[in-house]
Amino acid sequence: MDANSYLVSELIDAGLNRREARWLVEEFSPADDNSIAALRLAARRRLDGEPIQYVLGHWPFRSLDLDLDARVLIPRPETEELVGLAFDELMKRRVKAPLIVDLGCGSGAIGLALLYELRQMDVHASLVAVDSSPDALDVTRANARKHDLDGVTTVRSSWFDDLDRSLLGRVDMIVANPPYVGATEFASLDPVLGYEPFAALVSEDTAHAEGFFDLQVIIGQSCPWLVANGLLICEHGNMHRAAVLQAAHDAMFSDVRDLDDMFGNSRFLIAKR
Repeated sequence: MDANSYLVSELIDAGLNRREARWLVEEFSPADDNSIAALRLAARRRLDGEPIQYVLGHWPFRSLDLDLDARVLIPRPETEELVGLAFDELMKRRVKAPLIVDLGCGSGAIGLALLYELRQMDVHASLVAVDSSPDALDVTRANARKHDLDGVTTVRSSWFDDLDRSLLGRVDMIVANPPYVGATEFASLDPVLGYEPFAALVSEDTAHAEGFFDLQVIIGQSCPWLVANGLLICEHGNMHRAAVLQAAHDAMFSDVRDLDDMFGNSRFLIAKR
């Protein structure tokens, strides 16, 4: 048995599943006492319950390998679907240099993946990545550098509050995966979510729905920022369909759809100005 196989077996014996044990050994490429000690420390973090994405420090998201840590939310498969929807809509419109605003950008997953994939199709988009957390903006900037993505501006703002007013009526697409879990629901979910930033997951309740406050703000304020026929695409909770559709109609969007995710749950609002 070679050294790596021995270490994989050691981690499995300690309680890790085979796949994660192999990932950790591959990640740390242990070749000396220091790297083996770092591997064992990482394994202990995982065994203590920390998400594997944070332990590894990076994770694949569509075409990108994103650096991640506890400053930002872990991107999920549903959010990859959101990027696919946004990409398809932009390609249909044949805008050669669209301006995209990513609200609550976190690691930059949505906006940077869109930028990267559009450029493979010779569409040179610009991105304004918005987050209220300076730590999250640091992660977005690091991921943009990692993938050599220019045309990215980061803005510290609570949604639209501190966005440059010169962008009003100029944005081709707003994308968002805002907090949409209510506090009551969060208390019943997997405790591992406690490792992720609470403010990126949990939103206040409204009269319309639990965990709906941030969605209500985004939907209600998006329209003036969009060009004619511009789109808002946002992810929401599986109990929010009626609320997001009503909010979009109240905000005077002209064409409103709500789509299911791969698991059959209502998940994505697409609203056209």
